[in-house]
Amino acid sequence: MKTLVLGIGNPILSDDSVGMRVAMELKSRPGKGYFDVKWASIEGLSTLDEIAGYERLILIDSIKTGKGKPGDVYKLSLRDLNFASHLSSSHGVDFATAVELGKKVGYKIPEIIEIYAIEVEDNTTFAEDCTPKVKLKIPKIVDEIIEAIDGM
Repeated sequence: MKTLVLGIGNPILSDDSVGMRVAMELKSRPGKGYFDVKWASIEGLSTLDEIAGYERLILIDSIKTGKGKPGDVYKLSLRDLNFASHLSSSHGVDFATAVELGKKVGYKIPEIIEIYAIEVEDNTTFAEDCTPKVKLKIPKIVDEIIEAIDGM
């Protein structure tokens, strides 16, 4: 199954970069050439060009619910995104809407879309690294994603 792991975020906004950092760590692990790994600072409709042509997508992004601990992982589906505060665009087209529009205009959208939303502590401070609590969890999150891919 042609699989893409896509980490998204802003590389200069502390924990907002966690999706990208998880993807980078995943890419650095040896022997993981049976799926593609990308990271980008994109949202909404811009994601369509990245995900088109894959059968399975694992999307990694930050989320700030205020209910979990920094580094907690929530496994979500497209249906769950109505409740996610970060996986939406300030330009009015959130990820779920972009996927639906992509299908309607002929993009080959992955049939399987899994979302790993990582609870963050600080996604507003200009910093080139995650907060210590979130940074500490990145290797464990990478292991969890590898297990999920291998288990499919």
